[in-house]
Amino acid sequence: MSLRCLTHTGLCVSDLERSVAFYRDVLGFEELGRLAPDAETTSHLLGIPDVDLRAVYLENDGWRLELLHYESPGHVGSSEARPMNGLGLTHLSFRVDDLDEVIQKLEKAGGRVLEQNVVKIRGGQFRALFALDPDGTRLELIDVPGDPRAMPGS
Repeated sequence: MSLRCLTHTGLCVSDLERSVAFYRDVLGFEELGRLAPDAETTSHLLGIPDVDLRAVYLENDGWRLELLHYESPGHVGSSEARPMNGLGLTHLSFRVDDLDEVIQKLEKAGGRVLEQNVVKIRGGQFRALFALDPDGTRLELIDVPGDPRAMPGS
């Protein structure tokens, strides 16, 4: 058995339209489609009784993001930043062309910059930081020229 491909990364969101706008308008994702799956099958698959789920698929640079909004039973958890050493998904990382522009859009759309995590790279010539989307998902934003697919430090 072998893995065929990574299909998407799923994020639970508290306000579907706000999150669609955030990822589209701030980070440049394109909406691919919406899904309201069958409740019985979805409840069984997810292990959530009486689920009413809405999903929106977004894509940027060939990478798909699935935004999941639970009309019922709702979401659990807070929008506070989780510790980076917490088990599981820690963050989404993006290379950006203009960090100041992205920060401005991010804050206007309900996200926030974690000011304590701003770093300067190569003597202050470039910057990287962590921010949160409106639901507290950590976003690493990196403003460094060169191949965005290259491994860090190469």
